[in-house]
Amino acid sequence: MYFYQKFFFKRIIFALLSCLLLFSCGRLEKVISPGDAAPDKQVDVSTIPNAVPKNEPKSRYGNPESYVVFGKRYYVLDSSKDYIEKGIASWYGTKFHGRRTSSGETYDMYAMTAAHKTLPLPTYVQVKNLNNGKYIIVKVNDRGPFHENRIIDLSYTAAIKLDIIKKGTGLVEVRAIDPIRLTENNIVNEEKNETSTNQDISFYIQVGTFGELENAEILKQKLSSLGDDLIKISNIVISGGTLYRVRIGPIADTKLSDSIAAKLSNFGIFKYHIVTN
Repeated sequence: MYFYQKFFFKRIIFALLSCLLLFSCGRLEKVISPGDAAPDKQVDVSTIPNAVPKNEPKSRYGNPESYVVFGKRYYVLDSSKDYIEKGIASWYGTKFHGRRTSSGETYDMYAMTAAHKTLPLPTYVQVKNLNNGKYIIVKVNDRGPFHENRIIDLSYTAAIKLDIIKKGTGLVEVRAIDPIRLTENNIVNEEKNETSTNQDISFYIQVGTFGELENAEILKQKLSSLGDDLIKISNIVISGGTLYRVRIGPIADTKLSDSIAAKLSNFGIFKYHIVTN
């Protein structure tokens, strides 16, 4: 009997430690388990307002210096000041509705919230769908998405407002909001959201920036197996000096982008970002 008690005690301890890796069991399942879905009932998102930015203390649970998922270490930012990034957004729904988020709050797929890998929790951000011009404001209160080619995971309602539910993903710009400096210019224009039209925008995966053209050409040649016509070198002049940027694109299809991003580690490239110009 003592042996079995000791065995089950170890199993319980192991399970608890596994959950703590992502600050909650709900988030751990989200990382490793596919098959999330939308709710059966329709949602009138016009009755659900944007999140209202306000000053809040940092979450006690959601802001470690760093954490590891799938063997990759993520470093949490000390501040969201001046944060702005373009990339691909996804969403999550019924599978995690009612479960604990990394910040300790309960995930509500009908609320205007989101998950991010490195922004402090909580952070309020403005998210713009670059394909249709729609804007929303959400509260980042969770960690994720732990997918190589995603920068933010939106709640179900937030995804509907941005019109990315049908495709499952969307090209977006994420901009942190400072509640103290919030002005009328930061407030989302709801009328503009209602009159926006869809148009596909191509983007590039930027994989390197060099001060010497020769180094950029070496990387371009190294990546030629991805499609020589896709690898581009562009230059930009900053403070009188020229920088050479190696980019993959233009790309309009998220699946193609995912396929390319999944191969970059084979070339020793572990950091990249999406640009639109």
